[in-house]
Amino acid sequence: MSTDIRQNQVSAAHVMVVGCGALGNEVLKNLVLMGVAHITVVDFDVVEMGNLTRSVLFSKSDAEKKRLKVEVVAERLKQMNPAVEINAICGDITYDVGLGLVRRMDVVIGCVDSRWARFYINRLCMRAGIPWVDGGINGLEGTVRVFAPAKNCYACNLGPEGLNDLAKRMPCSGIIRRQELSGTAPTTSIVASIIGAIEVQEALKLIQKDFGTSLCGKMLYYDGEHTTVRIASYQAYDDECPEHEQWAPVHQTEVGGSTPVGEALQCWAKELNAQEVTLCLVNDCFVDYVSRRDNDERFTFMLPGRLVADKVASVEVLSGLPLSAFYQHEYRHIDASFPYLWQTLAQLGIPPHDIVHVTADGDDFFLEMKNEE
Repeated sequence: MSTDIRQNQVSAAHVMVVGCGALGNEVLKNLVLMGVAHITVVDFDVVEMGNLTRSVLFSKSDAEKKRLKVEVVAERLKQMNPAVEINAICGDITYDVGLGLVRRMDVVIGCVDSRWARFYINRLCMRAGIPWVDGGINGLEGTVRVFAPAKNCYACNLGPEGLNDLAKRMPCSGIIRRQELSGTAPTTSIVASIIGAIEVQEALKLIQKDFGTSLCGKMLYYDGEHTTVRIASYQAYDDECPEHEQWAPVHQTEVGGSTPVGEALQCWAKELNAQEVTLCLVNDCFVDYVSRRDNDERFTFMLPGRLVADKVASVEVLSGLPLSAFYQHEYRHIDASFPYLWQTLAQLGIPPHDIVHVTADGDDFFLEMKNEE
């Protein structure tokens, strides 16, 4: 393949980078230098002083102002190349990124620090049918792996220990503080540079459909203390694993996030020529109220289940009580009997440009919502 064709593939590619910490900084910088012109960045954190010794795109001023990481990297990447298109999403990959956006990517690059985030990146990419590159750094060590539909699945590679650790999530600043207390070395900018460079190298292979030399099915392990690199087999793909069920075929719908639930159900019934339509909330639930276990007192919430803990903490008479002190009344399947049909899909917690799972007269359908951004 000629150099011009390869460069055209790179410049036309759409790449999503999840995580804008030390590793994400290096990956984003390299993508822009390599000529990638369409980049989506996802992160929910702010810049802290602890980021500055490892993150080339952040400054002291950013940390003092507690600026959003996605806001800062978008600004700095534009300074590097004013022609680059940056879609900055301040949010959590678990809940705030629509599958309709993910399926338009050529590759996703993970720069996250928890198994839970990796698990969800893998789920989204497998559903969308696109490959992703995973990188991890810790002290003087780093790893790079590649996962692709029908070839290698992150969830299938998790053992019992990995499954038990899924719920653990700690930002880079927390990891750094923990390592400082234990007397171990925090992540270094050198390791971030090395692993970030290899991640981008692997992403470019995927963009150019070159699986022959890809790390797919392997894991590259870098040991900075002894300056060694080794590659180990890291491949598992269980046909029965529900995490890599591809959502296809996908149908377009005129419904968007601002559409009330009742109107959406009617529209889907018309589009699918069905009598009964049910929306399946697959990533979260909708909670209308919680009640105390000791006296059955109810408190109206009307929000996605993931926000219940913060809501409880913000209510003065409930603050300090554990979630185990409450019953949570939730909905996971929404049909015409839903008592809050005036709620919008966004209020149910469905992100922009998502693909929703509905059943119509008992059959499954996957509908890509209208992008209202």
